[in-house]
Amino acid sequence: MISRILNIKRKLVDEKVPVGQTPADVIFSENKWRLLRYRSESSTGTPVLLVPSLINRHYVLDLIPGKSFAEYLVEQGHDVFIIDWGTPGREDRYLEFETFVQDYIGRAIRKACQVSGHPKIHILGYCLGGLMTTIHAALNPEHILTLTNLAAPVSFEDEGLLSVFSREVPLDLEALVAAFGNVPWPLMQFGFHLLRPTMTLSKLAYMWEKAEDDEFLDGFFAIETWGNDNVSFPGQAFLTYINTLYRQNQLIRGEYHVRGRAVELAQIQCPLLNIVFKHDNIVPAESAAVLNEVVSSEDKTLLEINGGHVGAVVSRKASTTLWPVVSQWWRAHDQNESEECPTLLMHG
Repeated sequence: MISRILNIKRKLVDEKVPVGQTPADVIFSENKWRLLRYRSESSTGTPVLLVPSLINRHYVLDLIPGKSFAEYLVEQGHDVFIIDWGTPGREDRYLEFETFVQDYIGRAIRKACQVSGHPKIHILGYCLGGLMTTIHAALNPEHILTLTNLAAPVSFEDEGLLSVFSREVPLDLEALVAAFGNVPWPLMQFGFHLLRPTMTLSKLAYMWEKAEDDEFLDGFFAIETWGNDNVSFPGQAFLTYINTLYRQNQLIRGEYHVRGRAVELAQIQCPLLNIVFKHDNIVPAESAAVLNEVVSSEDKTLLEINGGHVGAVVSRKASTTLWPVVSQWWRAHDQNESEECPTLLMHG
């Protein structure tokens, strides 16, 4: 027992592995968000843009060495960009959901094209990031070579607890936003904990079992660091996300509009790789899988993988299952010939 306690203390305090270590450069920034480009000595092929959830830190895709999707992609020779959404301040409470979907993602795509010299790129969205990239791809296909979604919800009529809670619990969201401005991350985290009230205890019990496994402890504490490092949701964007997309389910019904333009998922014609997780209690597989039924892409793949919302993406097992599949799919869809990148507008 004593040895387990000492080992936990050693890995948590004395030798805790820092997160997000893959070297990267900031190539563009605006307001709170930044576009990072991971350094690579020999990248080839079509660049890749990773878009994480708006309410989570980007380094979930670059957790720690050996458990980093970004590190793996760089090792495979991909030119990798990622959006770091940053931390919104109270002054960001009026930012529209459409600002992130249209303006910020659009500028990230155009900047990645500009600096890489490619007219189109692969784009991957994870969770809420995938919902956002899906909407963007439906409206702005010009620079998107392929679309890859990881656990990205597009329909909210499922029986998952988050969907049911959003539909059935009559929370006055406008009053919440009026009171706080941005929706505080501890409040959202409390909601996620309600999905599995015993999760914290079960995690602690499992950690105790594995308390003498250094590799396990490194990964465990890295995920816990990320899981407790969330950001608040800009208030106005939150209202659109919950009221319009969750409660009214407007996207899949073809009723959602962005600045007067109808978002028609059938307008997505690029190759699609849609990955869902069998044991995902945050984004049920059916909530994400339905995208394949509504896009017009002739080349579309739906892949269901064992695992949960986070573990399937960052675990050691992901390096032999999920990551190679995505990397090889991108390689198979790389542009054969480099074309001169047209002049790209970075604003507007």
